[in-house]
Amino acid sequence: MSRSVFIAASAVSLFMSPAVFAQEQSVAPSEASSEVGSKASDRTGPNRTFTGQDLFDLAYATDPQISPDGKTIAYVRRQNDIMTDRAISSIWLIDVESGEQSPFAGGDGGTFSPSWSPDGSRIAYVSTKGGNAQLWAKWLDSGEAVRLTGMPNSPSNVAWSPDGRSIAYTMLVAESSPTLGSAPKDRPKGANWAEPLDITDLVNFRADGAGEITPGFEKIFVVPATGGAPRQLTFGPYHDGGPLSWSPSGNTIYFSANRNSDWQTDPVEGDVWALDTSSLALTQLTKRDGPDGGAKVSPDGLQIAYVGFDDIGRAYENNELYIMNANGDGKRVLTADWDFSVAAFEWDADSRGIYVQYDQRGETNIARLALDGSVRNVVQGVSGGGLDRPYSGGSFAVASDDTIAFTGGTALRPPEVKVFQGRDARYLTNLNSSLLATKSLGEVREITVGSSFDEQEVQGWLTLPPGYVEGTRVPLILEIHGGPFAAYGPHFSTDNQLYAAAGYAVLSANPRGSTSYGESFAQEIDKAYPSYDYDDLMSIVDRAIEIGVADPNRLFVTGGSGGGVLTSWIVGKTNRFRAAATQKPVINWTTQALTADGTGYFGMYWVGSRPWENPQKFWDQSPLSLIGNVQTPTLVVVGSEDYRTPVSEAVQYYSALQLAGVPTTLIRVPGASHAITTRPSQSAAKASAILAWFERYADGW
Repeated sequence: MSRSVFIAASAVSLFMSPAVFAQEQSVAPSEASSEVGSKASDRTGPNRTFTGQDLFDLAYATDPQISPDGKTIAYVRRQNDIMTDRAISSIWLIDVESGEQSPFAGGDGGTFSPSWSPDGSRIAYVSTKGGNAQLWAKWLDSGEAVRLTGMPNSPSNVAWSPDGRSIAYTMLVAESSPTLGSAPKDRPKGANWAEPLDITDLVNFRADGAGEITPGFEKIFVVPATGGAPRQLTFGPYHDGGPLSWSPSGNTIYFSANRNSDWQTDPVEGDVWALDTSSLALTQLTKRDGPDGGAKVSPDGLQIAYVGFDDIGRAYENNELYIMNANGDGKRVLTADWDFSVAAFEWDADSRGIYVQYDQRGETNIARLALDGSVRNVVQGVSGGGLDRPYSGGSFAVASDDTIAFTGGTALRPPEVKVFQGRDARYLTNLNSSLLATKSLGEVREITVGSSFDEQEVQGWLTLPPGYVEGTRVPLILEIHGGPFAAYGPHFSTDNQLYAAAGYAVLSANPRGSTSYGESFAQEIDKAYPSYDYDDLMSIVDRAIEIGVADPNRLFVTGGSGGGVLTSWIVGKTNRFRAAATQKPVINWTTQALTADGTGYFGMYWVGSRPWENPQKFWDQSPLSLIGNVQTPTLVVVGSEDYRTPVSEAVQYYSALQLAGVPTTLIRVPGASHAITTRPSQSAAKASAILAWFERYADGW
């Protein structure tokens, strides 16, 4: 479940006819056949379908960064390691012209966040080599690497100064926890006393994936690019965040922060600030009620681009793109008439346009927005929202000659590095060629339907079992995305391929509330979640039955986070599914609002008040309120260290199902946060457990 509304997808197509999207067609069948080989019916031999063991052989590309001259790309390669049961990251270089690759850093530790020096002679990066994460720099001509920091906490938001002599970054400056009283002081020598009391005065004192929050504040530092003592540039009881953007003169760093006294209880707030690198004076450039951030100065230094929106208390808003003069004057929005949400952006080298990443009907694209308001679509097929489920997403970078490096893939190919140079984009990597050449993956088809609630179009994708015979009805798994302000698309998914390999069709749908279909479509569940998104999901299940794929007597449902909410809601509304698996759900909005790591956010923005102000509203939107209707055997799955949708939510539902006499089992994934499938063995085991649960009730209950 997304804590932030900043990363919001968006909008209906400006570049493709709605009639094209309305067709239910295969996704790139010719490309699929070339990537994964012949059809399953033409194959012989063992293990030709995708298995849990194959997760250890997967690799994928992230964070491509292109050199200033556009000739070389540094990217992060993520490769699952069977010995450590984790994804290991390393940095590789690619020659754009030849496609030749070479390892750059990361053979002996996690290495990530590459950043080119302005002259292209060096790359700064973060590495855990030798211990905790530190900032390093490596000279390309000599291959020599130097560790630049030796700090207690990890650097983030790395940014080179224009002259290449300094590197700015952000880092947590720890502070002492508050104290109240003390334990007895006369501890006998050798006595084994308990740990000291944990005392906090933070509103959010835990963060998913990080655990207990270390008291302190993110601050901006600068360090010489050849090594030396770092210098702290910002101070005070506020978090100063990135990205960091230097002015061409090197006199100013632009950043984002909520420096208001109520920063703990106002989670959707932020402003753009200018920091004088000599005097350390701060100037606030934006002051409205809303989250302004991501500031980047234009190459000519005259303007600043940033994203944000007016905060009026809704659960979702499109991220708008703004520009202003370097002194904060002349603010104007570039995307007022463009119903897409800006996920990422980069200035064009001529300072007359901005490249923007956005989502459109479950797919991710890049467009160039000129400052005069004109729009030109540039790149399609961006991918990289994750491996386990088919989320939209990805990343890109632009060189001075307008060469674009980005992560791209398909429903049958995990994210790779691709490059666009004014013509058709081409792949530069093929990280899973040997694996995909021996596996028959499930074909992915688009499917659309008019909702039974209001006939509004609902889009989704069907992953079919490998070797599917046209006209054959197969069991169907409705797999619901989280967020709920997110989107599925024709992207590679290990979960879906594992389910398909077991003989199921998998339906990945985008009901109302999903992003990438316009702001109003996402906002239809504002203060009403779950609601008519239920009707959308039932309608697209009916469509899968109508077209002859799904067996109406063998329907199953699962989903994680926001998808866990809807799974639990569905089994409280209907008995049409043979079995369900709710993963990391929210069951009780009162307890979610007061125990999750977004304490100031969930109640006000998703329900509309604090729990004690309108308890009935919180109860009416809680799946727990429907427990008396549930008959469907329901598996409950959660990470044992989940702070986004806390373990207590899953336990409440499991206990209620037990007391109501509904067949259930509780799975807690050891050591897992909300990102429940981070470790390959656990990802495979979770999918296997869900399939075993569905098989148990395949013939009814």
